[in-house]
Amino acid sequence: MNLPANPFARALKSRDKQIGLWISLASNIAAEVTAHAGFDWALIDMEHAPNDYRSVLGQLQVFAGSDTTALVRVEWNDTVAVKKLLDIGAQGLLFPMIQSVEEARRAVAATRYPPKGVRGVSGTTRATRYGRVKDYLARVEEETAILLQVETQAALDAAEDIAAVDGVDGIFFGPADIGADMGLLGNPMHPDIWARIRPVAKALMARGMPVGTLVTDPGFAAELMDEGFTFVACGLDTGLLARASDKLLADVKAHM
Repeated sequence: MNLPANPFARALKSRDKQIGLWISLASNIAAEVTAHAGFDWALIDMEHAPNDYRSVLGQLQVFAGSDTTALVRVEWNDTVAVKKLLDIGAQGLLFPMIQSVEEARRAVAATRYPPKGVRGVSGTTRATRYGRVKDYLARVEEETAILLQVETQAALDAAEDIAAVDGVDGIFFGPADIGADMGLLGNPMHPDIWARIRPVAKALMARGMPVGTLVTDPGFAAELMDEGFTFVACGLDTGLLARASDKLLADVKAHM
């Protein structure tokens, strides 16, 4: 048995547009509801959602039965966490709050086996189909997407150097945290935030680096992709459920 190709990782290399959805409900059942909607990628969040390794595992198992590539945002740039998530079969990782070239190198190193990095070796994990995937060690690097999140003005200033670190497959902009750093807390769509992000994104695109983000306005998501963003998440499962339940109650009350 050979390691399956990672459609998302390959799409980044060819700069094919990828539409995503944020997964924060920490439930394999909720994940199953969204898994067959047709998104190119889904991001299982461990930073701001109550996920642990077992809940992430259950969600990865669900997405494995769909055409959506499941990525995971790690809680932090932690070597042990990265090892566990790769061993349970995460096809890509998003590292939050990367501030420097040194932090970027540490993140990539956690995903690489020696001598390129520091990932521990285990041959009988879910990632290797419990030892059945014979070419895993040789191909896992090319089939795993490594994304780094820039979330402050200092990180924006260093973004081109961060993106130049060998092994980085994409740069992800966090407008909410960038906005907070700019004194615009709670207003991630503020024009000043995007005036700060867009020139950096264009510079990275010019260097051939795929860029992405999360926004909750579908029209703005499409606009960013038209501008050259490669991977954009256009909503969150929690937000979809909240809005739908609010609307349902309002509709019933409107008929009373």
